[in-house]
Amino acid sequence: DSSALDPMECMDTAEEQRVHSPPASLVPRIHVILAQKLQHINPLLPACLNEEESKTCEYPNLTSLFVSNFMSELSPVRAELLGFLTHALLGDSLAAEYLILHLISTVYARRDVLPLGKFTVNLSGCPRNSIFTEHIYRIIQQLVPASYRLQMTIENMNHSRFIPHKDYTANRLVSGVLQLASNTSLVVDETQLEQGQLDTTGVHNVTALGNLITWQKVDYDFSYHQMEFPCNINVLITSEGRSLLPSDCQVHLQPQIIPPNMEEYMNSLLTAVLPSVLNKFRIYLSLLRLLDYSISDEVTKAVEEDFVEMRKNDPESITADDLHRTLLVARFLSLSAGQTTLSRERWLRAKQLEALRKARLQQEKCVNGNEL
Repeated sequence: DSSALDPMECMDTAEEQRVHSPPASLVPRIHVILAQKLQHINPLLPACLNEEESKTCEYPNLTSLFVSNFMSELSPVRAELLGFLTHALLGDSLAAEYLILHLISTVYARRDVLPLGKFTVNLSGCPRNSIFTEHIYRIIQQLVPASYRLQMTIENMNHSRFIPHKDYTANRLVSGVLQLASNTSLVVDETQLEQGQLDTTGVHNVTALGNLITWQKVDYDFSYHQMEFPCNINVLITSEGRSLLPSDCQVHLQPQIIPPNMEEYMNSLLTAVLPSVLNKFRIYLSLLRLLDYSISDEVTKAVEEDFVEMRKNDPESITADDLHRTLLVARFLSLSAGQTTLSRERWLRAKQLEALRKARLQQEKCVNGNEL
């Protein structure tokens, strides 16, 4: 009986009615009876991989067998992935090493507001050629379950909405560019940045991007207040010089190959790799992000002593940030080899990689002045 309807319920504006009841063709409906939060979104891996969850799985023995079988062939898979990424990065094996470490990084805990485990890499020295950076993104897109490419042009920065905001007229939350699923690989292409003026929106967007990188959080805008939402997004920044954005690690690209036809060279990389090999790369990157990791008291003591020694030898350039970054590199280096604890050997290898990376930056600084 229409007379029994509450008149207040009929007072929604036409716009509100369209928002609350959009056609199914525009907003598909999914009716959920039972939901289970997944550890990962890679369909090539068993749904539950940690010990607690595998007990409730249908085939727990098959899950542990899958993991142990894959771990036994980890070394050749890593070597093949390193070779593949080295070719993609124009023969630069050091940059390829850091890209592997970046791709298996993840926020594993938060200490107060500080996200632990994030490893944002700034790949500088990229050719000002959208073909190269576009293909680097296409390769990452083939390796990870979720990815997004953000072209950092003045136009995009000034006219895109990076953070979600509440539209009080339509009474709905309008999504933003940085409203990404957990564990998404975000590739920010700064080589597209040209001269120009950032307006108020552009400045807010750069700030939002910086907050996501530094604090792994996105501030949703409710006009009268902002609400923080934690996130876990892997950010890779490609740039010519040092990025304008913050990063945990800057790696300057040193191409060993200059292909006469960049498009042809980059296209041939993906067509040459077998689908079965590509699947191994995908499993490798997803599986290693889920492994637990620890450092024994003995190794912790050795690392502390080593750091004190490094400070003695070079007090000017060795800082607490260097220790933190080297420990991060050592963490992901260990995990990339399937090792869940830090060994003396991996610590020394992490120090070696960091020394090579910093020497390269210093070399570029000497050549190009203070650009880096």
